Amino acid sequence: MSRGMGTGQNFPATGVILAIITCLALLVLQLDWAIALAVLVLWVGTLMVAAGRPPEPPKTKVKQKLSLESISQLIENSSTPVMVTDRNTITIANRAARQMMGPHMIGQDARMAFRQPEAISLLAQERSGSAIVRGLARRQDIWQINRQAIDDRIAVLELINQTAEADISRAHTDFVANASHELRTPLAAILGYVETLQEGGEDLDSPTAQKFLGIIEREAKRLQSLISDLMSLSRVEAEKHDLPRDLIALAPLVDRAAHDAAGSVNADRLRLVIATEPQVRGDVAQLEQVVRNLVDNAFKYGHPGTLVEVTLDLARENEARVTVADQGEGIAPDQLPHLTRRFYRTDPGRSRASGGTGLGLAIVKHIIERHRGRLDITSTLGEGTRVIMRLPIADPDRSPRGASSRQSEPLS
Repeated sequence: MSRGMGTGQNFPATGVILAIITCLALLVLQLDWAIALAVLVLWVGTLMVAAGRPPEPPKTKVKQKLSLESISQLIENSSTPVMVTDRNTITIANRAARQMMGPHMIGQDARMAFRQPEAISLLAQERSGSAIVRGLARRQDIWQINRQAIDDRIAVLELINQTAEADISRAHTDFVANASHELRTPLAAILGYVETLQEGGEDLDSPTAQKFLGIIEREAKRLQSLISDLMSLSRVEAEKHDLPRDLIALAPLVDRAAHDAAGSVNADRLRLVIATEPQVRGDVAQLEQVVRNLVDNAFKYGHPGTLVEVTLDLARENEARVTVADQGEGIAPDQLPHLTRRFYRTDPGRSRASGGTGLGLAIVKHIIERHRGRLDITSTLGEGTRVIMRLPIADPDRSPRGASSRQSEPLS
């Protein structure tokens, strides 16, 4: 007996009826009993096989859930701090999160780990969302916490550092404010003295009028220098990602720029030492501007009558070094990190009196960075300051990608 019969399963009624009808139809058509019987047996056998076959299980979709271990492996090497919480308890934290907030936070309530009202409010919500918090790692840091709810228990927390963007925005705001102030000061002086001259007319004696005109001229030149430096800084920043391609001789460039900055007034105070004649990839006008700015600053802030020494030598086999040293009052150690900030002055009164705009070292820094070099400033109070520019020496036989090797004209 078939397996289907043994299990108590009956042939389908429709199959039996269809088999009988088929057999009767064959008899009506006057076929042999043998043929009719064969057809009937064939039908019955087919039905028995069908009845004995076990029913196919219904097809279902199987969902594979990621284990906590696999989730941890997926996020471990991300540079962005990522955490997984279960009912606000931190169960997983990748390396970046552990380095930022400490490994002890695993197992803690996330609200206790962050301790920020904005973060606590975000974690209290059941839905996804984001919040901005300050001072998670350091006092001035700004972080955006993104919370993605997976279900009513599990959520993923992602921390995005917004400090750099905030610093850039603040720098732009400060720059506009400082530039406006620096431009307004000489303009106010010019307009004030012009108004005085117009109102005084013939009542002003010649020496007084000449004094006022001298002040107007000085403030106008200061305004001109400030606008020139602003344009120069803007141009350098726009080109900072473009590596200079011209192959230039550094020794004659330093010689020329240093003597231009000294002029005839300070020519006897300049001591120039050229110990090497390297070639660098550079922008001639910009590198001349760097040397002129550094030498000019050294004469301004060095003691009257003292020497300013400019040296060109090799720092390493593949690095040229230009050092400008003065013998002045020096700069306090806490001020050194701020010297390349725009409009920063160690002595505002003295700087303005000497015609400084507060942008010189900012321009120098950006030009050197464009040339893939490095700027170092060291100073000793009461002894003087040394400013060092390091530039990579160029290989004459190897030009930058997409550039033609072109030798610049020697500078006389």
